[in-house]
Amino acid sequence: MSPNLIPVLTIDGPSGSGKGTIASRVADALGWHLLDSGALYRAVGFAAGMEGLDLSDADAVTRCAQTTRISFRDPKDGGETRVIINGLDATDDIRTETCGAAASAIAAIPSVRAALFDKQRSFRKAPGLVADGRDMGTVIFPDAGHKVFLTASAEERARRRYKQLKEKGLGVTLAALLREIQARDLRDAERPVAPLKPAADAVLIDSTGMPIDAVVAAVLVLVRPPRADR
Repeated sequence: MSPNLIPVLTIDGPSGSGKGTIASRVADALGWHLLDSGALYRAVGFAAGMEGLDLSDADAVTRCAQTTRISFRDPKDGGETRVIINGLDATDDIRTETCGAAASAIAAIPSVRAALFDKQRSFRKAPGLVADGRDMGTVIFPDAGHKVFLTASAEERARRRYKQLKEKGLGVTLAALLREIQARDLRDAERPVAPLKPAADAVLIDSTGMPIDAVVAAVLVLVRPPRADR
């Protein structure tokens, strides 16, 4: 099957909107492949940090993006998909706020985005793909048949992130997380390359106050709408 004929569902949105959780559950329900594009940028940010690179050095970070080996490994216990960076399982390392900030910073570098473009496109395989990120529906898969822009209030996203990090035993404060999310929202929306915004044909879902199952159901109905009774 031609890649262009393989169905794609894109789920874009700001940090902490629940894209990863929703995309994973929807992909599982559909039996489709999953692309966590944010993990790719976090992986490059992590690799750059391991090399001691200055994130403002576009050439050095771009070379890092080009040479870093990134792969995803399905968990055997049904847990979180493992992210392997240069042979190292860095799944937990790339989920820190520090790594998230690094990912946001390098995502604003055009040559880094170009280096990861083809890698993201390569995830489009039969029977279908659920791709979550910030520019999946606008840049990477503009021809996707189904597009969602998932959002929530900054306060709710900070609370979700706080709970997630505390469960992992990390020391964080809610106030600091809120400031970081608000700063990242502004940075992502104002960057000159692929700014965070809904695709013109995306369906907006505000998940503030919505249970995860309700959000998943709202997304699934877009892909496989209920059939009318006969």
